[in-house]
Amino acid sequence: MPLPPELAALLAPTAPAQLPLPPAAHPAPATRLLRGAVYAAPDGIRPLELDLWLPEYPHDPLPVIVYLHGGGWRTGTRTDMGPRFRSWHVSPFARLAQAGFAVASLDYRLTGEATYPAQLEDVTAALAWLDARAGELGLDTGRTVTWGESAGAHLAALLALTTPVLGCVAWYGPTDLTTLPSQSRPGAYDANSPTTREALLIGAPVATAPDLARAASPVTHVTADAPPFLILHGTDDSLIPSAQGEQLAAALRAAGAQVDFRPVPGADHAWAGLPDEDVERCFIASLDFARALTAPGPPSAR
Repeated sequence: MPLPPELAALLAPTAPAQLPLPPAAHPAPATRLLRGAVYAAPDGIRPLELDLWLPEYPHDPLPVIVYLHGGGWRTGTRTDMGPRFRSWHVSPFARLAQAGFAVASLDYRLTGEATYPAQLEDVTAALAWLDARAGELGLDTGRTVTWGESAGAHLAALLALTTPVLGCVAWYGPTDLTTLPSQSRPGAYDANSPTTREALLIGAPVATAPDLARAASPVTHVTADAPPFLILHGTDDSLIPSAQGEQLAAALRAAGAQVDFRPVPGADHAWAGLPDEDVERCFIASLDFARALTAPGPPSAR
């Protein structure tokens, strides 16, 4: 039975862009953290939240890094940049804020909640939320870079290829779901299985739903308008073959886009097997890429 108009208006949820912001915490020197800001409220599931890391005393509107966590689209948390960073005394998010960025680390719907394209819709909604609140938060969302690891790199690449941003950092992410089975080690991937991470993402086995698999693949969305990409991928990745990173880089080059593909020798997935100093180098290279793209200059097209 439909609700009376007055009751429907009373019970209607407040738009996320109008909700109060969380109180600021100070988890590291020279940083503020707004933990758990609601940026979207899809029907039927939990509200989606982001953590916003900020410099303590910014002087100008801040460039933005939108960070997307890994976990095979079915697990993971926005508080985590990956297992090799959990022991850092100052978290990587705090370090990015100390370097002068606003860092929005996002929730998104996992595959137990929704299939693709829900995940891309969520992270796109986060950009709209950041745009809507840019004035009160001191953000320059015209200088936004996406960054993700593993499944988050897949979403970061899709977001950069479907929404105007300045660039993308992609760490060891899947880029073409249709070629992933053949690029994997013999016997390691069953494209007819409904239980692979990719099948759970698109709602069907990759082999039986090639159109869905292509639509969910970043390589499909590459155009000449793609922003610059930095792609880091371990040469010994046993979960997502480095050929996936190479394939996205090749597609970007063929389209005339700027791409820097850097194989990381000896690295398995999630930077397993790398010495600590090489993990640090991957992080610094990515920070330097984001810093160069967002340096003050002519207004962006966004």
